[in-house]
Amino acid sequence: MKANPNCIKIQTSVENERVKIAIADNGKGMSESVKQKIFDHLFTTKPVGEGTELGLAIARQIVESTHGGKLSCNSVLGLSTEFIIEIPV
Repeated sequence: MKANPNCIKIQTSVENERVKIAIADNGKGMSESVKQKIFDHLFTTKPVGEGTELGLAIARQIVESTHGGKLSCNSVLGLSTEFIIEIPV
């Protein structure tokens, strides 16, 4: 992280009739317990009053319910986090 601070990598591809967008950072990642809750309605890691607690829950709902896609997250504590959006072509 010190060598490349605040780095975000975005990759796009088409796989199996689905558009895939992968967005990864080089941050500190997240614990397994946080990762299990990030798409829950009203979950936040921010202090009270500093967020709406709706962002990822709404994002997943839009991607999956509205577009028939999938929103997932891969994260390793201490390394990085990657969000993957997959939407049918």
